[in-house]
Amino acid sequence: MNEVLDQFDLKILRALQIDGRLTNNELSEKIALSASQCSRRRARLEAEGFIRGYQAMLDRERLGLELLVVISVTLATHNRDNAQRFARLVNDLPEVLEAYSLTGEMDYHIKVVVRGLSDLSRFVNEVLLPHDSVQHVKTAIVLTTLKQFGPLPIG
Repeated sequence: MNEVLDQFDLKILRALQIDGRLTNNELSEKIALSASQCSRRRARLEAEGFIRGYQAMLDRERLGLELLVVISVTLATHNRDNAQRFARLVNDLPEVLEAYSLTGEMDYHIKVVVRGLSDLSRFVNEVLLPHDSVQHVKTAIVLTTLKQFGPLPIG
């Protein structure tokens, strides 16, 4: 664990992972530290990059995004330029929620959200497969989400 973080910093981080909307007064009640100390510590944790930001967690299904898909991608050639082309591609696609470079059989796993099967078909056949950097694509539709996002195991 980073030496600049004490037990109060860790308590703040744990609490904010669960509810990023906590006010400094609410935070002070949870961790037994004054609201002004919580405010200063939160500002420092943000400035030092321990807290990268805050965001609302939206319900994709309520927004009509029915399919969550994990797509495995193998690159056509393994060199830096091709990898950079693929990285630019996925970073420019709003359907891509997450993308990971991997060891093993497949080069990348990307997590994609689409409205339905026709959108998935279009995404794979008109966006991914025609791209110069891509050789092979394998899709897996998520049936059930067992754990979506959990807090980081700190302290």
